[in-house]
Amino acid sequence: MNVNFLQRLVVLFIVIITAYTSNAAEIWVSPEGNDLNAGTKNEPFATVNRALRKAREMRRLSQSDIEGGIKIILKDGTYYLPEPVFIRPEDSGSEISTTSIESEPFAKPVLSGGIEIAGWKPSKSINGLKPGIIWEIDVPKKAGSVLNFRQFWVNGKKAIRAKNTRGSEMQRILSWDKNTESCWIPIDSEEFNFEPGMELFIQQWWAIANLRIKEVEVHQDSAKVSFENPESRIQNEHPWPAPWISEKTGNSPFFLNNALSFLDEPGEWYFDNSKSKIYYYPRAGEDLKSKAVIPFLENLVSITGTVDNPVHHIGFKNISFEYSNWLRPSLKGHVPLQAGMYLLDAYKLQTPGTPDKAGLENQAWIGRPRAAVEVNYANNTVFEACSFQHLSSTGLDYHKGTKNNTIKGNLFKDIGGSGINIGVFSDEAFETHLPYNPKDTREISSGNKITDNLITDVTNEDWGTVGISAGYVKDILIAHNEISDVSYSGISLGWGWTQSENAMRGNRVLANKIHHYGKHLYDVAGVYTLSAQPETSIEENVIYDIYKNPYAHDPYHWFYLYTDEGSSHITVKDNWVPAQKFLQNANGPGNIWENNNAFVNDIIKQKAGIRAPYKNLLKEVVIDEQWPLKEIPQFAAVEIIGTSLDISKIKEAAQSRGFIDPKVYKWKNHVVIHGKLNYIEKFKNDLSDLFPKAELKTYQHPIYDYKKNERCSDTKMASEWDHILLTANLVEDAQLQKEYIDYHTSQFEEWPEVAEGFCNGDFQQLQIFKNGNQLMLTISIPKDAAFEKLNPLTLKNNSRMEAWNSIMSKYQTGIKGTKKSEVWVFLDPIE
Repeated sequence: MNVNFLQRLVVLFIVIITAYTSNAAEIWVSPEGNDLNAGTKNEPFATVNRALRKAREMRRLSQSDIEGGIKIILKDGTYYLPEPVFIRPEDSGSEISTTSIESEPFAKPVLSGGIEIAGWKPSKSINGLKPGIIWEIDVPKKAGSVLNFRQFWVNGKKAIRAKNTRGSEMQRILSWDKNTESCWIPIDSEEFNFEPGMELFIQQWWAIANLRIKEVEVHQDSAKVSFENPESRIQNEHPWPAPWISEKTGNSPFFLNNALSFLDEPGEWYFDNSKSKIYYYPRAGEDLKSKAVIPFLENLVSITGTVDNPVHHIGFKNISFEYSNWLRPSLKGHVPLQAGMYLLDAYKLQTPGTPDKAGLENQAWIGRPRAAVEVNYANNTVFEACSFQHLSSTGLDYHKGTKNNTIKGNLFKDIGGSGINIGVFSDEAFETHLPYNPKDTREISSGNKITDNLITDVTNEDWGTVGISAGYVKDILIAHNEISDVSYSGISLGWGWTQSENAMRGNRVLANKIHHYGKHLYDVAGVYTLSAQPETSIEENVIYDIYKNPYAHDPYHWFYLYTDEGSSHITVKDNWVPAQKFLQNANGPGNIWENNNAFVNDIIKQKAGIRAPYKNLLKEVVIDEQWPLKEIPQFAAVEIIGTSLDISKIKEAAQSRGFIDPKVYKWKNHVVIHGKLNYIEKFKNDLSDLFPKAELKTYQHPIYDYKKNERCSDTKMASEWDHILLTANLVEDAQLQKEYIDYHTSQFEEWPEVAEGFCNGDFQQLQIFKNGNQLMLTISIPKDAAFEKLNPLTLKNNSRMEAWNSIMSKYQTGIKGTKKSEVWVFLDPIE
């Protein structure tokens, strides 16, 4: 046997033995235990709460065997919780004597807030389906009342609440009337039947809303829908975000759900409260013995101290938290403002202005969704190598007065809301646009570390929630996490929409890997910020692959990095992104942007994301391979040839189509707009509508593409570029045109001196585009550099470069309007 392997095995054995033979006191728990037992390994307790009570008593009595700490060790199995695990200040440990709730070696205990149900029966014919296709089962009761729930899982996979559309399809509202608090929707009047409990789920800008339907008036192929209160009042009074009405991009999408008549697709379910039954249409491969779980508890674990007596030095390791409930949308509707924080009251001001913001036009007060694990007033707590799965709302929530806590190496997967919420997001009695800056700084969430976690397939119920959502936080570190398959943004940092001084300062978002986001909502980014945050940095993150949203209110309003209202004193630096698609909206002073592009050091790309020893989490990464991705914006140009061309309209059209850094150039009656974009034909169609008599040409997919970082010994690219545009024609000879293209196809191999010349001239990029016979040449140089000084350097001591230019001259000629001896013409930039 290999000696090195033996050494590693011995070390591993010593680590395991040391971990479980230290001088820490042990309290054991098992699903087969009994709370009347002694809590030993052979006579374990049945519940974590009983184990905590024993630990609490051991500390109260200052027993000598707890000097090395207390370990509450959970044996393998599922612990169905009748009530939340409650951890209070008296459960606290100390720096040298911590309390740890962890698994037995090689076990994976689950704290479950769900109830497993069994006894499925084939149902009679429903919705025209053959008898037996739909299953049915009685819903359990607690204290004589039928359990209520909004989610349901079969074999660990979330079922779909029966809805009126197929798959991921949605319909679009016809109109919305805030005065009558109603909307009009399309329907099939022959099949539609209003059922009590039916809801409307609507997508509006960067949020969704769940609206309980009060009444439906059917008028042939459409219906007027009104809603229950309080959500009806809130939905119709609050100004942002609102239902989207647009002929260009389509009205807000919606679907109806929670009706038996909608149960017509595998994976769908319906809870008939009046009959206390669940009806389920099984997916392929499921049978009547399939394991089904309904959620019961909204909160599985509560760690709650006070401002004067916080919980401290207690942690969880290798524990799973599964199956939580969240009922508020069923009881009061759900109209979020942002990041899942739901509105309690909101309205537009007749006279704008607040003490903090003279131009503010609205007021809002928000509530906070429940979480499977909730932490308040707690310091030096740890969640390590835990799993948060199959949860209806937030996974883990560190709210108020939480300091120096650690969240590392955990899995967050299949979660309806945010994976992690942390910090205050304005309390219920605090107007949400005011800067939060409490006199008692102990309220502030500070010094917390969120590292090396995998957050994947979260936000799948409330699409407006976030992978990691941080409110008013101070000195937080969010580093080396991987986030994928989210409906909205990856990481959101900040709250308040204000440039004023507030509780936020010294936050770091470092080396995270964020991809496959923006699945259902736009106005979105990999990393998003709000409000003033002095000494804050967003550095060395890797962000790529945004989903293509089929119902986006603005299909171009997506970004890799986004500093939103009031964002101030933030450094955004050395982040790898495939294109510089950023937004800096209504920012305050002091922001620094440096070197955020596709050319950052490869080491940054390699180091981002989860580190050892937690890389085993990567096998859990969810990517929806069936969902299309956004095209990465690429350099392209559109040429407009005509007279009386309104440059302002061209720029406006470019802005509406998501052009990145568009620049306009002109030569005689030729106007060219150049920059990065995708879906160039849509932009061309816009220009065709604006200038129906003009000739339009597009230039994309270069026939030649030189990049400094790929061809030069000095691979460092300038962070900002200026672009020089020239145009010429190829001679009208098919054979000569083919030779020209062949020369450029093989140039890097057969004429390397040409690229060397471009390197000497510090050209960052040189691209040649072709449309018919016409060529468009773009030369990108460092911003504010002088092309007149750089261009001669390409020829210096380079005879092969001169020979190349001589050969090329026989293939090129001037475009229409040039002088006889003129070939390449420079297009003049227009400010």
